[in-house]
Amino acid sequence: MIAAVILAAGESSRLGQPKQNLLFNGQTLLQRAVESGRLSQCKPLIVVLGANSDKITPIAGTTTLYNKNWEEGMASSIRIAIEEINKDSSIDNAIIMLCDQPFVSAALLNTLIEKQVETGRPIIACAYNGTMGVPVLFDRALFAELLLLQGHEGAKKIVTTHANKVATIPFDEGSIDIDTPDDYENLIKLRD
Repeated sequence: MIAAVILAAGESSRLGQPKQNLLFNGQTLLQRAVESGRLSQCKPLIVVLGANSDKITPIAGTTTLYNKNWEEGMASSIRIAIEEINKDSSIDNAIIMLCDQPFVSAALLNTLIEKQVETGRPIIACAYNGTMGVPVLFDRALFAELLLLQGHEGAKKIVTTHANKVATIPFDEGSIDIDTPDDYENLIKLRD
């Protein structure tokens, strides 16, 4: 099995409101991320909430985890999710994704999985803007390293450390994420 981990614990301080609740094409950003996971080959779907969790409605069909240490940074959310995944030995891989990339689709997540099957590489990352980033699939063999992340370190640290073990898939829209009111305004203009 392949778990999908949706990181949604951030404070959205630059935005001034919980980005998880922003609407785009009739769904919140969090609902869009969960729907992409649900329509993909991923099971289970794990959502990590933290800041503003009292303002975010958990979504049925997901395992919702609450990261009380969200202020530490993204690493704390990754750790809490991997600890949960480690309880189920039938999960071979985990895809880490963010709730603020509105163009992540089930097809993209399935392509990550297919690329891993095709190449046997332990890391499959998305490529955009000359970099590798999320969503990114990690083989269980790397879960121990994910558990060692600290502070604001994201999974990219492990992708960079193991660059020779990474295969990529193109995701041009991966550079579109929502951090500021301007980002959201530009997204609304795009309407897919």
